[in-house]
Amino acid sequence: MDPVVILSKFEQEYLLRAIEASVQVRDLRQFYLWTQGQLQALLPHQLMLCMQFDGADTLVRLECLHAGVLGEAVQRQLCDPADGLALRLARHCRASDRLPALTGGGRRAGDATLELFRRELQLAGFDNLVVHGSGRLAGAATLFALCGWETPPSARHAYFLALLLPHLHLALLRLSESGVRDAALDAADTIARPLSARETEILGWVREGKSNYEVGCILGISALTVKNHLQRIYRTLGVSNRTHALSRCMSLHLFERSAGTGAAANGTAERLLTAPGRARRALPR
Repeated sequence: MDPVVILSKFEQEYLLRAIEASVQVRDLRQFYLWTQGQLQALLPHQLMLCMQFDGADTLVRLECLHAGVLGEAVQRQLCDPADGLALRLARHCRASDRLPALTGGGRRAGDATLELFRRELQLAGFDNLVVHGSGRLAGAATLFALCGWETPPSARHAYFLALLLPHLHLALLRLSESGVRDAALDAADTIARPLSARETEILGWVREGKSNYEVGCILGISALTVKNHLQRIYRTLGVSNRTHALSRCMSLHLFERSAGTGAAANGTAERLLTAPGRARRALPR
């Protein structure tokens, strides 16, 4: 028998906030913000794999939610619709009928078989995972894998995921109701003015996970100047932080428009950040 989990006052509050926020989730942008916001208080993961299956047990939707940018090779490793890690993990967990399941500390009996997936995740830059899903349903079934934990997840985290599973399930199904974005949302996705080339460039490096200091080193400007640019970007996009700004840019397809210059710029950035010379001296801490 699993031990009884008694929620603290703060955990009850975090759980309530996460459930309340789930009611507002209607599109992928809102789903992303929810998983990167309220869910993190109870389930502090880095990457979430969200899968939906139809009544014939065929994968019909797979979302890979991560605050940064995943390389193409990692994306294929995780999300290949034929034999990606996400699909193989889902098949294993659903066949074993042992959900929720987790790696790391406090494993339940039978979860040791997830260690094979854990090692594969480590090659992709993540460690440990917690998995839960709805099981096979006549209409649509879902499964969620939360990967990349700074400390090993515990049975307590599995319990939190079990409590939130109905809300994750319904939220993911709502994303697939229409199959395409609502036209009204597209019309609403406008901003007061276009972002400048410099602002788009800064957002691109923020998306890569760079700090203000690192962006300044790359662009040859001060960290304070980067911060000022970000404040103007926030006002233009109507957001208040980096995560919300990145989500807004995703909905506006800004990164897709500027993707052509990304590869060359990335090589330059790596040279600047690793060179011992003037790039580091340009911005003293």
